[in-house]
Amino acid sequence: MQVRILPFGVLKDSLGAEPFALDLPGGATVADLLARLGVQSPDLESLGIAVSVNAAYAERNHVLRDDDEVGLLPPVSGGAAAGDDVNVVRLTREVIDAESLVRAAKQGEDGAVVVFDGIVRNNSRGRQTLFLDYEAYEEMAMKQMRELSGDAVKKFGVRHVSITHRLGRLQVGETSVLIIVASAHRAQAYEASRWLIDTLKKTVPIWKKETFVDGAVWADGEPFPTGYAVEGADGPAA
Repeated sequence: MQVRILPFGVLKDSLGAEPFALDLPGGATVADLLARLGVQSPDLESLGIAVSVNAAYAERNHVLRDDDEVGLLPPVSGGAAAGDDVNVVRLTREVIDAESLVRAAKQGEDGAVVVFDGIVRNNSRGRQTLFLDYEAYEEMAMKQMRELSGDAVKKFGVRHVSITHRLGRLQVGETSVLIIVASAHRAQAYEASRWLIDTLKKTVPIWKKETFVDGAVWADGEPFPTGYAVEGADGPAA
């Protein structure tokens, strides 16, 4: 059988920037696939990556099928609009207009609107930043952001969640991610906003490459939550 491999983030440096096909025997698992790819990318086992199959996180024992689309996802660093009257999620390559999005989120029943506006700063780890490049596994990122927004409404009892994430090249001072939470009460809005950005940065497949005055590097991602990474307590796939 043949599966389609999509490398993301730092994995592009060793596996190539473009998707590619890989032949595997029938009944092969995610662990078998990683063992094969480890020959091409010796550092694969140490990265703590996650794997998606057809835009959903998959475990090591997941059995692959012909024509599956397999995403190789290093820890995340982290379009068209999609959503409903309660929640809106977006990936965009345009400058994010925070003021208009906040204004659109407000309703008469809201007692609080909490905004997290993540912006590109001019330095990182003591190095001067020139610009950032963001990329995403877009289909999966949209799915994960929809789930996060819905979970936040149920978990914290807020009325509205909006998540907008920028892709492509960003200059210093530009917004990379904007999260808006509207609620009758401020406490729930604060808690939901904090939970959303912390969880987004661990689970939504978006990566950034930082370009400095003296070089460029893929940003280190936060470790995946328990159950997401294919390398874990059982050791690397082999």
